[in-house]
Amino acid sequence: MTELSAPFAPDWVSPPGETVLDIVEERGWTQAELALRLGYSEKHVSHLINGKVPLSVDAALRLERVLGSSADFWLAREANFQRHKARLEAAKRHATWAGWLDELPLKELMACGAVPKMRADAKNKPRLVEACLRFFGVASPDEWRNLYAGMHVAFRRSREDQSDVGAISAWLRLGEQQAEKLDGPKYDKARFEKALVAIRALTREQPQVFEPKLRSLLQDAGVLLVLVPAIPRAHVSGVARWLSPTRPLIQLSLYGKTNDKFWFSFFHEAAHILLHANSPEDKKSIFLDDPNAAHTTDPREHEANTWAGNCLIPEQHASTLAKLRTKRKAEEFAQAIGVHPGIVVGRLQHDGYIEPSWMNDLKQSFSLEASACAQPACAGSSGS
Repeated sequence: MTELSAPFAPDWVSPPGETVLDIVEERGWTQAELALRLGYSEKHVSHLINGKVPLSVDAALRLERVLGSSADFWLAREANFQRHKARLEAAKRHATWAGWLDELPLKELMACGAVPKMRADAKNKPRLVEACLRFFGVASPDEWRNLYAGMHVAFRRSREDQSDVGAISAWLRLGEQQAEKLDGPKYDKARFEKALVAIRALTREQPQVFEPKLRSLLQDAGVLLVLVPAIPRAHVSGVARWLSPTRPLIQLSLYGKTNDKFWFSFFHEAAHILLHANSPEDKKSIFLDDPNAAHTTDPREHEANTWAGNCLIPEQHASTLAKLRTKRKAEEFAQAIGVHPGIVVGRLQHDGYIEPSWMNDLKQSFSLEASACAQPACAGSSGS
């Protein structure tokens, strides 16, 4: 993509009074005579000509009668003047907000087309500020901070110093934009519970098979699903949140890119939707999950972890799971309980029964092929 330079944008714009003055001078009138004809004081006419007072509907009608041009013309001239003046004032404010850009993952936002690709030099920074404000749907960086940094986020951070609000907010906003394009019925908890049973069986399928079925099952239950590639420094595997009281969203990043991580993240976020939305206040929480978090003190995260783990590998199979040490046994066990072998391997590694380097060839690798700004799809391949 070609980088854009700032387009020509003059830093001046004339008030409609200049047009009034041109006509008056052509007719050989003085401002005093114009004031007399309009029925205004000379001071008011002077202010009108110099753009110090806005041109009102009353003034437009008087100018129509005195100078001949329509009232619509004068009002349009005034509106254009005020609009350009406001844009110039906004550009000055944007220049003072340029430091905000340092908090945002501009490179990634440009790469996916969320903001125009351009050099982040002093001349372009006001345009970049405007583009980022439009992307986030806020009027200023202060509103951005109030909206995103002030969110009630339940975030399992093991590396808090390496995660930043700018990257996280950008990733969340990309998901919001995808979700805004999706339609569906209101959330139905009973249908969601039924869908999750069917979705568990999809863990054995290839991504090109399970993804459309997964989306369809969730849509029927009123749950939105979006896949947004991970953004550096965000360190998120997924998020569960409510965009409205009847529209829950599960957003996944494929952080880790293997099916054991994908499916655990999915069922973990599903647990938040299912278990932790019992009141309007609950639905204000955003459960943003770091895949590398070592621990969390939030009991809701523990509950979601336990629920997801037991959903994929029911607790009654724990003793059998603990004894698995070969690929053949892991595959037989996975077949018996109806999940992909990679999920079994991931659980064995997580629980410390085998080394992290063992049996990884039983896992399935995923990747996001489409842009985060479009409707993405999964692609799968076998690999270690």
